[in-house]
Formats: sequence, structure tokens, C-alpha cells
Amino acid sequence: MSQNWSALADKALAGEVVTRDEARAVLHALPDELLALLDAAFRVRRAHWGRRVSLHVLENAKLGACPEDCGFCSQSQQHASPGGEAPIKTVEELVAGARRAHAARAKRYCMVTATRGPSQRDLDTICAAAAQIKAELDIELCASLGLLTEAKAERLARAGIDRFNHNLETSERHYSAIVSTHSWRDRVATVQIARRAGMDTCCGGIVGLGETLDDLLDLAFALRELDVDSVPVNFLDARPGTPLAGYPLVEPGFALRALCMFRFVHPRTDLRVAGGREITLRALQVMALYPANSIFTQGYLTTPGATAHHDHQMIRDAGFELELASGETVPADPDAVAHLGAAARRPGLPVARS
Repeated sequence: MSQNWSALADKALAGEVVTRDEARAVLHALPDELLALLDAAFRVRRAHWGRRVSLHVLENAKLGACPEDCGFCSQSQQHASPGGEAPIKTVEELVAGARRAHAARAKRYCMVTATRGPSQRDLDTICAAAAQIKAELDIELCASLGLLTEAKAERLARAGIDRFNHNLETSERHYSAIVSTHSWRDRVATVQIARRAGMDTCCGGIVGLGETLDDLLDLAFALRELDVDSVPVNFLDARPGTPLAGYPLVEPGFALRALCMFRFVHPRTDLRVAGGREITLRALQVMALYPANSIFTQGYLTTPGATAHHDHQMIRDAGFELELASGETVPADPDAVAHLGAAARRPGLPVARS
């Protein structure tokens, strides 16, 4: 049965909370309704974000050997994944990564470590890098370092980390089927600790972990209850050697419907298309910019992705603009970042399936 998606957009724009049944209807939208659904989601996105798109760049600051057993992650030492391992990068290497992100006209640079939580050495390195980056570049900083204590969160905030990422990944019900070494509530607690320390909170999940529609809805509404500042939506690109190896890719139409659902549930939130964008959406990638207002560029932690040149071209061709950390809005410029194209295919990392 056809739905009035425009009315749902009106409701979200009026500040009314979208109901669970309405959110479920978005996930069930018929293929013939997809363009109308995207248009409705874009009305909500445009009211709060205009035609701005922010680019985010990830830096794998510490690769592999993680003691946790997250079933989707090739960096766990408990899985037979070919991702490899390396100690935390030096301050100089992390600052160099920030310079590359700034050259790509990214709004935010995110340093990520594969670990249960930051060791003293890791924290020293991340904080020193953050201080130097803030002194040199106009770019926002995010860190994703695992579970936090109050003291560690406060130190990160003092060092200049603007935002902390710690995803819930899936619903509380489904979580134990994916991770056993810590709980869903542990993750919620870290998000709350990061907020109390004064950092923005970045918290989302992964679509395609074998969850039900109810699990996906539970995740969306749990994030709304946490009132997070940013919601990254990943799509599973199952890694060899992990327990989820062989899981199918999310169907592109469903991926777009999921993004629309998250936009209606989180009308004002920074909604980001995250890992798996390129391999899941393929030729439909640009359509994700209608519900979402930010993307990662130059690859992910253990998989390559679109180059900054490609993403600038896509943004410009669709008539969107780039939002910088300064708040300035500038045109996307694929020619200016063409020299950064090789950054998305870093040596030693597994290549995503075509």
C-alpha cells in the first residue's frame, strides 16, 4: 500500500517524533516509491543541512591485534583475518594524515585504534597529535579508541578532540550474537562518558549483521534516546576470516530505505554514509546524499574506498557543496584533489570485492 511520504516529512519537520510503525513503513517502501521517499527525506535533510556535504577521513592509527571478538571486524586477534597488525603510529604520522585530510577539504579527521580501550601510551600519542593538529590546521578531530573512563575522556577533550566515536553496531537484543567480550551497555556507557567530558558523540551501527527489521528499528530509536550528535550508518562488507565472512551484501534499495528511516528518526542529526557505501550502493551512491549529509572519503580502516577526487566529482555533479570545519561552504573541486587519488588504495590492505 502506497504511503504519504511527504506527510511523514512534514511531521519530522514539525518536531514530532516519528513512530516505530512509521519508521517500519519506510523500510517496507515499494521500489516504485523510492524516489518519492528520497524526496521526502531530502526535504528534512535540506531544512537542517541545506545542500552541504561534509567529508570525513579515517586514520587507522593502530592496526589489528585487538582483544575484542566483534564478529564483523578483521582487526580482532581472535579471527583468522589477513588484515595484519602494527603498533600505534607516531605523532608525526598522525599529523601527516591530518594534513592529507585537510588537503582533501575534509571537515573532520578521525583517529582510530583497534583496542578494547586506549592504553596510556596510545592516549599520550593521540593527545599529542591532537594538540599539534589543532595548532596547525582548521579541521575537526574525532577519535575512536574503544571503551573510555571518565579520566581518559576528559584528557581527550582537553587535548582538542571534538568528537568521540563509539558505535552501538546493532540492537541490544542482537548484540550478543555479534560480540561477547563486552556488552551493548558498555558501549552506551562510553557514549555517555564522552558526552559528559564535553565531546560530541558519534554513534551508529552496521546494517547487514543478520539483524531483523525490529533490531534495526531498535538501534535507530536507541540512538535517538541517547541524543547523539552524529549517526554513521555502515553496510556490512564481510571480511575474510571473520565469523560473518560470506554474509551477503545489503541490497542497494534497502540500504537507501534504511538511510531514509534514520533521517526521519534523526531529522537534525549529522547522518553519515559510512563503511560499505561504494560496494553496497555502487551506481546509486549519489542517491545517499539525499537523506545523508556526510560521507567518508579516501577509504576505511581495512578496506579501500572512493578517492577524494571521485567524491568531489560526485558532490559537484549532484549540485551539492562542501562544508568545511570553519563553517564555510565551498564548491567541490575534483581537480584540486586529483593528486590525492592514490590515498584510497593503501598498500597492505585487502581490496574490497567488485
